[in-house]
Amino acid sequence: MSGTFVGMPAFPAAAREAVGDATLRANLRHATHTIRDKRARAVAELDDWAALREAGRRIKDHTLRHLDTYLVQLEESVTAAGGTVHWAADADEANAIVTELVRATGEREVVKVKSMATQEIGLNEALEEAGIRAYETDLAELIVQLGKDRPSHILVPAIHRNRGEIGAIFRREMAGWGRPAPEGLTDSPAELAEAARLHLREKFLRAKVGISGANFMVAETGTLVVLESEGNGRMCLTLPETLISVVGIEKVVPTWRDLEVFLQTLPRSSTAERMNPYTSTWTGTTDGDGPKTFHLVLLDNGRTDTLADEVGRQALRCIRCSACLNVCPVYERAGGHAYGSVYPGPIGAILSPQLRGMGSEIDRSLPFASSLCGACYEVCPVAIDIPEVLVHLRERVAEGGEVVRNGARITVRPAKGHAAERAAMRAAAWAFRRPGVLRTGQRLASGTRRLHPRRLPGPGRAWSASRELPEVPRESFRDWWQRTQGGPAEGSTK
Repeated sequence: MSGTFVGMPAFPAAAREAVGDATLRANLRHATHTIRDKRARAVAELDDWAALREAGRRIKDHTLRHLDTYLVQLEESVTAAGGTVHWAADADEANAIVTELVRATGEREVVKVKSMATQEIGLNEALEEAGIRAYETDLAELIVQLGKDRPSHILVPAIHRNRGEIGAIFRREMAGWGRPAPEGLTDSPAELAEAARLHLREKFLRAKVGISGANFMVAETGTLVVLESEGNGRMCLTLPETLISVVGIEKVVPTWRDLEVFLQTLPRSSTAERMNPYTSTWTGTTDGDGPKTFHLVLLDNGRTDTLADEVGRQALRCIRCSACLNVCPVYERAGGHAYGSVYPGPIGAILSPQLRGMGSEIDRSLPFASSLCGACYEVCPVAIDIPEVLVHLRERVAEGGEVVRNGARITVRPAKGHAAERAAMRAAAWAFRRPGVLRTGQRLASGTRRLHPRRLPGPGRAWSASRELPEVPRESFRDWWQRTQGGPAEGSTK
């Protein structure tokens, strides 16, 4: 994945600064609450939402089970339609393929549609090293690029910025892109959008190469689909002479009929719209219409390894709607940068560690960046049980061992935890193996329950600072059962 996130600390350390940033938290709270409230209203309009959600889950699961078949069919369909298909095992291979394709055109600049896959592999940085300038054309991505920042949300990459900050970035940075700085630019959303439109117009008209991702790929026809709200995608996909699309292999669906389900669930779950403003589809090349040359780069980059995990593979159902981010209490407070990935929030906490192999400190910590409240599962339009995968990945971190990612062996060090916690777990394991000791301990705890503190002292103070200890019952279940079903238990408390 992108070198932008190399060396990130574990999630708790990365989130500490964000949690203390009042402006950031206010920006996130306002944006996420606004989006999720609108989404709830949009979803409530459909009586068959539950059926659509289940259909999406089944389509994705069926496709993943037969991914090899549908990818071959997709390649044949794209090729028959005049496109060229390239296979990339990892980020380095994908970047090399795209760089060489751009070089072959003789161009030194490209325009880009918002793409999570190209962010994942660090394509912009790779192109820059090769002397090729990539211009982001999505408004939020443009804000991030001009501000030399990192995206913090799947749908709204600049969600951590307010309009005052955006105006300052535009006034400071736009002059460096070959245009004079906009004079008298205020923080009005309309003025900011107009400034971006004027800034990008010449790029659209001049660019000979466009780079995109895709929301979906239809195997039966070789059609690619991009959903977007601003029209920049339509410009990038139709005006350049050469179009290069980098797409994760999990984005394939078998038929157009399957696509119809997601064209209903994705807009409502992401932008809370009944229908996406711009839905662009293209199939290979057509004389006199659109790009003359089309290349599709199919990206693995850990997806095949993720597919091998029977529990974790459901993360590959994700259609990148971001609904899980907007309801997550952890994301709302920590923001997206703390996740150390282009995939933040609940889905990032299960997808990034699997794609990257959990060999780094940040990836081992991500499965623990959750309260397991389950809100993410409730809103997911393809029913990814994110809490289940989080617990599954926590088990893998605790056990340690080796995993293989893209042919490389990665050692996953077992989680150590706090010394006091480890001592308590060892003591509990010892007691649970000895029924007599466990019974005595339960009776002792019940007999002294009036003396128990509501907060732990010493090393346990941090754990109980935000929660009270549970009240110990008057008697254990074992004693209650013996008293009510088999006569009073000797020494039981009443």
